[in-house]
Amino acid sequence: MTERRSSGDAAALWQQHGRDWRHPAEAASRWADAAQVDPRLLRSVASPDWWDLLESLGVTLLVSREYEHLVLALRSSGRGPETSYFPLPHPSGLVVDRVHARAYVASTRNPNQVYEFGGVATSESLGPLLPRRSWFLPGRLYIHDLALIGGELYANAVGENAVVALPPEGGYVRRWWPRAIETDAGPAFGTNYLQLNSIAAGAALEASFFSASTDRLSHRRPGHQNFAVDRRGVIFSGATREPIVRGLTRPHSARLHAGRLWVDNSGYGEFGMVCDGRFEPLARLAGWTRGLAFCQDTAFVGTSRVLPRFRQYAPGVDLDRSECAVHAIDWSTGKTLASLRWPAGNQVFAIDWLPKRAVTGLPFAASNPARSSRKSTDLFYTYRHE
Repeated sequence: MTERRSSGDAAALWQQHGRDWRHPAEAASRWADAAQVDPRLLRSVASPDWWDLLESLGVTLLVSREYEHLVLALRSSGRGPETSYFPLPHPSGLVVDRVHARAYVASTRNPNQVYEFGGVATSESLGPLLPRRSWFLPGRLYIHDLALIGGELYANAVGENAVVALPPEGGYVRRWWPRAIETDAGPAFGTNYLQLNSIAAGAALEASFFSASTDRLSHRRPGHQNFAVDRRGVIFSGATREPIVRGLTRPHSARLHAGRLWVDNSGYGEFGMVCDGRFEPLARLAGWTRGLAFCQDTAFVGTSRVLPRFRQYAPGVDLDRSECAVHAIDWSTGKTLASLRWPAGNQVFAIDWLPKRAVTGLPFAASNPARSSRKSTDLFYTYRHE
């Protein structure tokens, strides 16, 4: 009797093994729960002009939703608004190569991973972004932002207070760090002292800029509850390795556009530019500002809810009004043109875009997950990269 029960239990276990890892999202992301995305996280509310704006710009907008483990693609087509997604563990930095229609996404769990997505050939004229490859990196890097500089892929290794190159063969190489971490014993690469978290990519590292929560080494570090954040944030010059802007509060998403340096002053829910060494806010939004991308005259700015355990990092944000959203802002006037909100959403980390003519989005449709699953199974079975 005992043997028969054990044999039956084993048979059920073996049958379950046969059902496991069948969904393409699970296999591609190496995450067993990737197919179990709660549909509430995908439901959005758009202002009247949002989809028309994306249509007029001709873009597919990519958004990483960090704590919800999602990368989203937003576009308007002849069939109307389209939202698609790909599940990844804790996606943070996101950057696109518009020449080759590729996207790179950092997956910041331990170990860290970087995913490269590319367009694919299908039976239709245009296909979605699908993973081309991924590679593992040590969790201690604590990767945040990604950037392409001179054709090379770079990342903020926040855990090492440095900017690292990510060569195509794998591994990483430290390429830049601020003078602030240099000590008599050598550069302080062992602990996150600065929260060096974004890259405003120029033509070279020396022409780039990097945001951080402080420029001082201390045993009170950026992840500690008692770390004083207000007005301690800086932006470092790639050329001098010294701060060129002070007075920010947990800055993120530094970017260069139209000859100007822009940044999200997250702790006050602000987006603005640097003028004569000072931060000039252009817009104040409902939430923790993080995520920034430019397309023509429009800046796409992300807002997030403030995580309760990090409320002290946002002294200028109304926590009750904070929302998970992307806002389109006319960067010449500061006027908000349109917004898309996720009522059940939590965190936006990064934003970028590809031309709509290059890709249809990501493989899983938010509108009909069951049908999307069937279609994606066929897609992953037969696709080939361009």
